[in-house]
Amino acid sequence: MRGEIMNKKKFIFSTAMAMILVVFGFFTYSCHAQAVNSKKYVQESIPTIFFHGYGSSYQAETQMTGAAKEAGVTRTIVRINVSPNGYAKMIGSIPKKAKNPIVEVNYDDNKMLNYHTAGLWAKNVIKVLQKDYKFKKVNLVGHSMGNMAINYYILDNYSNKKLPKINKVVDIAGHFDGIIDEDDEPGRISLDKNGKPTPMNQYYQELLKFRKIYPTNTRVLNIFGDKNDGTHSDGAVTNASSQSLRYLVSGRAKSYREKKIVGKMAAHSKLHENKQVDRILINFLWKK
Repeated sequence: MRGEIMNKKKFIFSTAMAMILVVFGFFTYSCHAQAVNSKKYVQESIPTIFFHGYGSSYQAETQMTGAAKEAGVTRTIVRINVSPNGYAKMIGSIPKKAKNPIVEVNYDDNKMLNYHTAGLWAKNVIKVLQKDYKFKKVNLVGHSMGNMAINYYILDNYSNKKLPKINKVVDIAGHFDGIIDEDDEPGRISLDKNGKPTPMNQYYQELLKFRKIYPTNTRVLNIFGDKNDGTHSDGAVTNASSQSLRYLVSGRAKSYREKKIVGKMAAHSKLHENKQVDRILINFLWKK
């Protein structure tokens, strides 16, 4: 009996030690992998802020932000919540020496359609972030309506020197010159050789000011989807509406690039869940 008890104790001890070694080994491997991957990416204090689309939330950003963290881009992801009155509140905190920190923005009023107000809320996000974390440059990523929050933030604050310089912008599924079934339809917009659209809706006409004021040190990546169903759209936004961004910024931005995603995962609300988009975004924002 005593021998059986001793054998059981030895078995339990051996099993426990084996589990500890496995966990330790996995932890060591993960840390090593992240350290190796960090050599692929810039190690900067520049935060990257993600803005979601209409009727959505920060959860639409988690696929992209999680992919960046898993790749070893950063160890820091925090959230800023914006109440219906525009009050921005930090959830979490960014360490002083954090590298490539990521901020997920959540608008409580996610169906607000005033673009100037959306831009003001984006400004509130950046200002509350400045109180928590010191930075001189910022990256901005938007999906759908989130692009308009970014663009109207730039439009209404381009001369404000107290705000950080915009380093890079990623526009995903942007409806710069209209939305299908609202003020656009497949085949309606034509683009000339410079990307100038005809016709232009009222919001695009407001954004024409970009041709004179868009920040010249900003690199822009425009990602849009084509479901490959003959509509030349992502189901909600025509490619022409998305590509009309080129005419607004290409004469001012430090660089402008486009990337068309094709297939079922190129649908409007699938683009922020698309692993191809994750890779393109990570390489554009952080790859050395």
